[in-house]
Amino acid sequence: MENNKKTWSGRFNEPVSELVERYTASISFDHRLATYDIQGSLAHAAMLANQGIISNDDLAAIEQGLAQILDEVRNNQFIWLQELEDVHLNIEKRLTALVGDAGKRLHTGRSRNDQVATDIRLYLRASIDQIIDLIKAMQQALLDLAELHTNTILPGFTHLQVAQPVSFGHHLMAYFEMLKRDVGRLSDCRKRVNQLPLGAAALAGTSYPIDRELVAQKLNFEGICDNSLDAVSDRDFAIEFCACASLIMTHLSRMSEEFILWMNPSFGFIELADRFCTGSSIMPQKKNPDVPELVRGKTGRINGHLVALLTLMKAQPLAYNKDNQEDKEPLFDTVDTLVDTLRIYADMLTGVRVNQEAMRQAAMRGFATATDLADYLTKKGVPFRDAHEIVAKTVQFAEQKNCDLSDLELTELQKFSPQIEDNIFAILTLEGAIKSRNHTGGTAPEQVHAAIEKAKKWLSGSL
Repeated sequence: MENNKKTWSGRFNEPVSELVERYTASISFDHRLATYDIQGSLAHAAMLANQGIISNDDLAAIEQGLAQILDEVRNNQFIWLQELEDVHLNIEKRLTALVGDAGKRLHTGRSRNDQVATDIRLYLRASIDQIIDLIKAMQQALLDLAELHTNTILPGFTHLQVAQPVSFGHHLMAYFEMLKRDVGRLSDCRKRVNQLPLGAAALAGTSYPIDRELVAQKLNFEGICDNSLDAVSDRDFAIEFCACASLIMTHLSRMSEEFILWMNPSFGFIELADRFCTGSSIMPQKKNPDVPELVRGKTGRINGHLVALLTLMKAQPLAYNKDNQEDKEPLFDTVDTLVDTLRIYADMLTGVRVNQEAMRQAAMRGFATATDLADYLTKKGVPFRDAHEIVAKTVQFAEQKNCDLSDLELTELQKFSPQIEDNIFAILTLEGAIKSRNHTGGTAPEQVHAAIEKAKKWLSGSL
């Protein structure tokens, strides 16, 4: 076969133009599937030999040739040719050059359609395993920081207005829970990724006596795709993964937004290590939170990839269409971006410096214990709606005096409700407010410690 002759060129009377060749080639990005392509080919070849479809001598030659190609790929010595279109034909061409006709027999009983679907699933399965490990590393960093700050008081916000005081450790553990759900979603997604399409061939299966279950076993797939048309044309698994990735990035983006706000001198709650920030070319005082800002920005990019894949599939008839070549770049970039983001975030959390006094002073400024005063009155028999009205008027009075509720005299508080007694001041303190939320899921330091211990067990796999 001539070097520039296509494997499918027998049907055509003229060669593909250079522009079309460049436009339709995918080797510039799908070469990263090479190790998975070889992995799938080894399992396929072993099955063909086991079924007597190819000889054991052919199998030995194929295995030897693919081992050499794998070394070349890993050592960046493999020469990728655009005219060979994709990763599959590049490897097949090289294999044939190394082992002759045995290499030509490897493609028996399969198509590039089921071959690429298998490669992507193998790639994505490995990526999911890596991402889950990285999420857990980030969760460990969150736990370490939360454990240091179970007693650090932070103003909790709703509508970005001071609402109630919370433990900073409790606040961080909210993100632990988000990431825990992300791990669950990825683990569930992995089950649907881990189904074998190989054996579907182009779209209808093959007339050769193949053993798909044997291939699935060799590649550690949990099962096989039961419909050949669906097996080659489905990209649900990639879309589902991108949806999971979008949620992970959304969670990281929310945390990034808080870090950006908290680093602002108007808040001054935290400072990030210098290695995660940059300065200004004109304003020498600046320390910009570039990493959190980029996480926030890259979230839009990942969301865009999800929409791109959904749009890619929305009007495709069965079975495989060339459109599906466009699935890889969004998927690859989603994986790369998510992996880098999780790695840098786990490291960034280790460099967070907390200004506990600034957090405390901010909690003091927003009448954060007003709800505690209302609850106190309710426990005294005052209907909650009446208590709410009483406290609202008390807050107005404190605002006029430019002081916190805890700074008011007992006689001043009793003007609004005679049920208020001396013991109110223990409740109006920030410490008293958070300690009173002593139930599962509450912000009391005791409960935060319990949540951290439970999270440690979950991370270790003992829960």
